[in-house]
Amino acid sequence: MHPARPVYVVGGAHTPFIGKFHPDFIWKGHPAFGKRENPTLEQHLHRAVREALENSGVAPAQVDRGIVSNFVGELFVGQGHLGAMLAGAHPDLAYKPFHRVEGACASGALALVSGIEAIAAGANLVLVAGVEVQTTVGAKQGADFLARAAHYAREREIDPFTFPCLFARRAKAYFERHGGTTADLAPIVLKAYTNAARNPYAHMRAAAMDLATAAAPSERNPNFLENPDYKEFLKVSDCSQVSDGASSVVLASPDGLEQVGVSANEAVEIVAFGHATGPLGEVNDLTVLDVTRHAVQQAYLSAGWNATDVGVAEVHDCFSITEALMYEALGFCAEGDGVRFGADGNTTLTGSIPVNTGGGLMGFGHPVGATGVKQALEIYRQMLGLCGDYQLATPPERGVAANMGGDDRTSVVTLYQRVQ
Repeated sequence: MHPARPVYVVGGAHTPFIGKFHPDFIWKGHPAFGKRENPTLEQHLHRAVREALENSGVAPAQVDRGIVSNFVGELFVGQGHLGAMLAGAHPDLAYKPFHRVEGACASGALALVSGIEAIAAGANLVLVAGVEVQTTVGAKQGADFLARAAHYAREREIDPFTFPCLFARRAKAYFERHGGTTADLAPIVLKAYTNAARNPYAHMRAAAMDLATAAAPSERNPNFLENPDYKEFLKVSDCSQVSDGASSVVLASPDGLEQVGVSANEAVEIVAFGHATGPLGEVNDLTVLDVTRHAVQQAYLSAGWNATDVGVAEVHDCFSITEALMYEALGFCAEGDGVRFGADGNTTLTGSIPVNTGGGLMGFGHPVGATGVKQALEIYRQMLGLCGDYQLATPPERGVAANMGGDDRTSVVTLYQRVQ
């Protein structure tokens, strides 16, 4: 769809995404264990919001509406009603119309869509934030919480780690149809960690990875699933991270730009979006992200674009096979060529279409409710030359973000361009 009024990203902020293997994450082996604690969901959310407003030059009192995205705060931290928590980020945000949205891992992009629609309805400055804290429980309990993004009654029992197994199932089907092995996904994994090492916000910025480790199961990098049919098709390194963190952006109408004294060429325009949803637990073809493909087609058609117009991409790499399937859904390559497209270096920082320049979900991290907002902010930062050590040599003029929820059951694709 094309926004009814022009919509611009005028700034934003990330908190560091943290969790296991991040040097600042407090666990029983950390020297600060017992002396300090990891940030709470409220602290992550408020920090990202305050810094986003400051970076955008927007006074809290100028905000017309606000949306916060979160998946399972009630389970991981026992907290819901996050629209009201967003209102606590600054005294001048009190009494404003804020609400929460949820769409599993696509929650963040759904919040963006809500912000776009708010501007279409007359708002001029809209605050969009996403947050998740999910390191409060053990791995198997956390996997059970996250399995709510699947059809819990029908799909939960596939494996104690439901979502890794659902995507191992996709990997098995993909390689059976198109040939190759999971070792062929190693370049996609290595790219994620290489980019994350340049990114000070990234969960895995201090974690080492090499091609040999990513390619083969080992004690360090095991096949961890219990389901014998799918176990060999997924290793730890093929997975996104269990992360805590928040991201926030400020959206503006043309009148909103005037209110904060920002010209259009200092912002990034959201030119179109696609939003598609498929029946929960009903995947027609394990080798295709059909819901994402429908969202892509909506977005491209609305903007008059195709894949060749894209200069940078943020895609939902919840698992390494997912990134390869995203290449195909976005039209970067033909069906069956996604693994090879990644292996050939096309999506590196110096490739023909850089993808997940800050590390993606595997390297940057995946605080579920924040991911879609993070993607939008990363496109903005690349276009305005703000990415530091992982900045592309030439800031791109057009970009795409694809944020997916569940086993490709909800998908939102947004298109961005620099205003000349």
